[in-house]
Amino acid sequence: MKYRRLGKTEIFVSEIGFGAWGIGGISKGATSYGPTDDNSSIRALNCALDSGINFFDTSNVYGGGHSESLIGKTLLKFRNRVLIATKVGLVNYDEPADFSIKNLSTSLKGSLKRLKTDYIDLLQLHNPSPHVIQNNHDILTWVDQLKKKGIIRAFGVSVKSPKEGIEAIEQLRVESVQVNLNLLDHRAIESGLMKSATTNQVSLIARTPLCFGFLSGKINKTTHFDKQDHRSRWSNRQIQNWIEGSKKVLSCKTDSSSQTNTQFALRFCLSYSRVTTAIPGALNELEVKENIKASDLGPLQDDEIQEAQKTYHKFQFLFENKNLKNNYER
Repeated sequence: MKYRRLGKTEIFVSEIGFGAWGIGGISKGATSYGPTDDNSSIRALNCALDSGINFFDTSNVYGGGHSESLIGKTLLKFRNRVLIATKVGLVNYDEPADFSIKNLSTSLKGSLKRLKTDYIDLLQLHNPSPHVIQNNHDILTWVDQLKKKGIIRAFGVSVKSPKEGIEAIEQLRVESVQVNLNLLDHRAIESGLMKSATTNQVSLIARTPLCFGFLSGKINKTTHFDKQDHRSRWSNRQIQNWIEGSKKVLSCKTDSSSQTNTQFALRFCLSYSRVTTAIPGALNELEVKENIKASDLGPLQDDEIQEAQKTYHKFQFLFENKNLKNNYER
């Protein structure tokens, strides 16, 4: 496992992180992949730690706090070896966000309790609106106080779109921006966010690097999603669009013998030096073991990146319904 610096901090993050949305299970207003087995989730977390992953990304709303509780329970004895990132601002997915200092403080207090820790390595605002980003004086003061007290080590933002990411870099003095980035979504690259992050030495955290499993190449027209899996509520057009799109971008892989589709997709994200870590979700040990090998394989070849970019421009990226868009922006 290789490691990269988080922004201008002295924190070094594993190139492959652990996206902990999935292990939260059922969330009010936004389920992930349906019910989960906690024992399997705990084994996955331990496997990640043993394999060199030190970055675990969660939120107070993932499984209504269950994701944080699992991480706290499992990694308590290894706190000095792990970097925990969580988020504040959302109450739950079907209620309005609340970025008041009172709610942010209450949310952080709850996260610390569930995570069984007295500090957070990276605290992120969870999908703040442009208005929140622009009117941030109270939040910045609050963050500065938390840093001085040692309650948080770094501050970032998880954004709905690259546009908010650029604004956050300009207005919030963030160390990181978490944003959607994968072979089927190059907006973070083409919007100017990557350039802004580079200029300001801000790290990008690649969310949805496998596009909900579609870039594994294992989802096809006959795949059936459980009714509690959020993908079951997507339109057929969207599903077919991403199945066909995945086939096209995965065909840019020049060597299939030494890497899986999943590893190729993760390597695409890591080919950009401003991306500090990619955070695929993992529900079991096998997924963790497959994910981590992407770091050892290194960046893609230049011709593969160019072909992926060319193919992407021929592919129409769609959001067919609100449920999909909400989950994609989670």
